Amino acid sequence: MPTLRDVAAACGVSPATVSKALNNAPDVGQETAQRIRQRAKELGYHPNAVARTLKTNRSYSIGVLFEDEMHSGLTHEFFSSVLDALKNGVESRGYDVTFISKNLGAASMSYLDHCRYRNCDGVVIANVDFRDPSVAELVAGIPAVTIDYVFDGTSAVMSDNARGMRELVTYVYNQGHRDLALIHGEETAVTKVRMASFYRTCRDLGITVRQDLAIRGQFNNPDVCGRVTRSILERPDRPTCIFYPDDIALLGGMTEIERWGLRVPEDISVVGFDGIKLSRFLRPELTTLRQDTQTMGAEAARLLTQAIEENKAFMPQVVRVPGSLQPGGTVSRLQPQSAGSDR
Repeated sequence: MPTLRDVAAACGVSPATVSKALNNAPDVGQETAQRIRQRAKELGYHPNAVARTLKTNRSYSIGVLFEDEMHSGLTHEFFSSVLDALKNGVESRGYDVTFISKNLGAASMSYLDHCRYRNCDGVVIANVDFRDPSVAELVAGIPAVTIDYVFDGTSAVMSDNARGMRELVTYVYNQGHRDLALIHGEETAVTKVRMASFYRTCRDLGITVRQDLAIRGQFNNPDVCGRVTRSILERPDRPTCIFYPDDIALLGGMTEIERWGLRVPEDISVVGFDGIKLSRFLRPELTTLRQDTQTMGAEAARLLTQAIEENKAFMPQVVRVPGSLQPGGTVSRLQPQSAGSDR
């Protein structure tokens, strides 16, 4: 089995430089570090995990907190894509990933205790009830990065939901629509930001939003959002375009619209959010906001490993990642005379 000295000899550097490169030390140039890591991989060199832990006082284990009320697990494309990019990012820096919860077999414990039991150096919180006191305890007790939520003093990676909603509403407005319905998700930080951006953009464009057409649905739940869609379609003065909390929820709406014998977008237009892969293969292709989940996961990996390795010298950061409009074909182009008044 090759040793650290073998890698050093093959690269023409000192064993100390190899050790620093493999541990992502900042005083080794990026090109040199990449060359050393590649040569170590070719030689089949693997650091001694016990020795590395003793030397650095780190376990090189990252916890992931992902609680999903819909029990869709990692089939939830938005979070699965973020976590896949996170996994790739931390593994490239020498860390492993383990999932944490409040359960360990038949035993129950806090999130923080589970992290300590697993000896996690840090944790990424991807989906959870952030109002839970045990989540606040967790971020206070261990280096953490949150996804789409900000705690004071903790790094966060945010999808730029305000910008995304503004782009969607502006696009629909430019297509001639003035009478809009909004089916939103549960009362979360993401929902609050999106709703505020929806109302603000409508105000700036001169659109009056009917309060009875801003209705609570549920993220990632086509059944609930299908029922809400039915209540909208039952109105004699139905809107020309319906906004959904995400693309999966929108599929429930499209099914209900089809049951009514209506066509998208000829009879009614629909808009999603997230830009999941399926949205590009439906006909018509969904009009939605594609979130940059790869960048979100990569940034979470960077921030968390930096927080672990810099310790008290690390300054928490909030990174907002913009999405991109996917025009698709589920929003019709209305003629000025059929766009309706600004109700």
